[in-house]
Amino acid sequence: MEKQRCSWCVGDPLYEAYHDQEWGVPVYDDATIFEFLILETFQAGLSWITVLRKRENFKKAFDNFDYKTIANYKQSKIDSLLQDAGIIRNKLKVNATVTNAQAFMKVQQEFGSFSKYIWSFVDGKPIKNAIKDYKSAPATTEISDALSKDLKKRGFKFVGSTVIYAHMQATGMVNDHEVSCFRYNDV
Repeated sequence: MEKQRCSWCVGDPLYEAYHDQEWGVPVYDDATIFEFLILETFQAGLSWITVLRKRENFKKAFDNFDYKTIANYKQSKIDSLLQDAGIIRNKLKVNATVTNAQAFMKVQQEFGSFSKYIWSFVDGKPIKNAIKDYKSAPATTEISDALSKDLKKRGFKFVGSTVIYAHMQATGMVNDHEVSCFRYNDV
């Protein structure tokens, strides 16, 4: 019997695997949270499947998403990234990734971990919505607005409320699986 999935992912094996195994699962590990922050940054203005298809290339290009390494990128590394056809070669987004890695570590120093900081916006536990159709899910919320504003104040780039809400969905801070989806009660 075919599993009932959120309708946004149906029909593409890569999308379905991402949905079934990762999307909406609460993430408390700083390294994984940073990986999703990079990917969501590059997704801004594009479709998620575009980024998902390039995820392994991003992983190689950005040193396994190691924020400590990325924070120290020199201009020569940035220039080489802008020549890498395997990733999205947007100068502003590449530069933002370096800036965000630096800001990420400052947040870690202040709060003990980035996870502690970001999860404080939802009182440490996922918000469980009751979405019937993914098209009715919000693009932003008051929480994503507040988090976006705070991240920008801390020097982060490409962290508008829509990007942040997508990040919250991906990392399980909010459960926006459709109520008919087999993952809705799992995460």
